[in-house]
Amino acid sequence: MRVFGIDCGTECTGFGVVESDETSRNPELCWLGAGGIRLVKKDSTAQRLAMVYAQLTALIELHRPDIVAIEEVFYSVNAKSALKLGQVRGVALLAAANAGLPVAEYAPLKIKSTVTGYGLAQKEQVQFMVARLLNLASPPQPADAADALAIAICHIHHAQTSALQAVNR
Repeated sequence: MRVFGIDCGTECTGFGVVESDETSRNPELCWLGAGGIRLVKKDSTAQRLAMVYAQLTALIELHRPDIVAIEEVFYSVNAKSALKLGQVRGVALLAAANAGLPVAEYAPLKIKSTVTGYGLAQKEQVQFMVARLLNLASPPQPADAADALAIAICHIHHAQTSALQAVNR
């Protein structure tokens, strides 16, 4: 299974691609790529959203994932920030849908809990564990890329658990 994780952001949208071989007795996670789509503040909202869409579309085409995993909407005190984030998230969902890919969504607490064992883990803890789980020499940069990889890892772990539960029924 190849998962394309997306961490939506208004300044930088992270992406990460992780693969797992379900046919193996002890499936290993394999890092295939990660990075960040940095947005230019002076561009209009429409230009920034078009850039996110174009880059995500190209990256999805390049990596050919089986599924896209994305963080669920979280509630923010600042409504304007939440709306801007929702626009980026909508563009990410559109890129996945136009590629004909299913989308899995996970709450931030579920992602952190799956990757670190603690739902309120700090960003540095998530980066550290992502590096450990993927056997990387150093934490992925930018931090948004590490978050996107964490989202992909979360999906793989939950898909494996669901598959095991189905077999044991």
